[in-house]
Amino acid sequence: MTRYVAIGDSYTEGLGDTLPDGSERGWADLVAAGLAAGEGKPIRYANLAIRGRLLEPIVTEQLDAALALDPPPTLLSLAGGGNDMMRPGGDMARLTALTERAIKRCLDAGVRVVLLSGADPSARLPFGNVMRRRGELLTRAVADFPSRYDVTFVDVFHDEEIRRAGYWSADRLHLNAAGHRRVAGLVLTALGHGTAAHVIDPGPAETRRVLAEARYYREHVLPWLNRRVRGRSSGDDRTGKFLDWVTIDPAAAS
Repeated sequence: MTRYVAIGDSYTEGLGDTLPDGSERGWADLVAAGLAAGEGKPIRYANLAIRGRLLEPIVTEQLDAALALDPPPTLLSLAGGGNDMMRPGGDMARLTALTERAIKRCLDAGVRVVLLSGADPSARLPFGNVMRRRGELLTRAVADFPSRYDVTFVDVFHDEEIRRAGYWSADRLHLNAAGHRRVAGLVLTALGHGTAAHVIDPGPAETRRVLAEARYYREHVLPWLNRRVRGRSSGDDRTGKFLDWVTIDPAAAS
């Protein structure tokens, strides 16, 4: 039986793909459902990702918990580094080294790894040019790992389709439901399941109005800056949503 565990930050937790009951779904949940449907039998799934987490606690605390699951995982997805890129002085070489050590730990434990880069939100973010530059550096560095290790790499950062505004939430930082569906399709295809990546209708061209921009800064940018000043994270006092194995049936993908 496939036992799939996901570790990461808000990207993997599923922030932005909010269900009617207020819970977050996201691409990792959709991948779990797609794996069960593709295999035609139940799988086990855990999701330890927590919004706001930097890469180091992802590849230490979360990875420790993932490898300690009983029975152990057979497949692990790793995505992280986006929150580090938003901090002053982000060190992409350090993030690359942390990622490599995590991959080695998983492979030594006999766990298959699927490594994802984050989608690129930089076009509509304040100081987006810094995010784009750091994202390019990290993505190019980790894209070399499949040539040295038996890992699956999904380069979402260079997916041009998902950069369109229609795949992003109002905060312009997190994917919406359509964005998470697209990432899930990219991952499932990379894992050998013939799932077409989700594509939305073109829709009207994006416009930027002064009042809308002012509201965006008030509702999304200023609260983020306030948390940084106070040394707080959106993930403080939170845990992963599935800390132990849950069973995902093939019908979950319907």
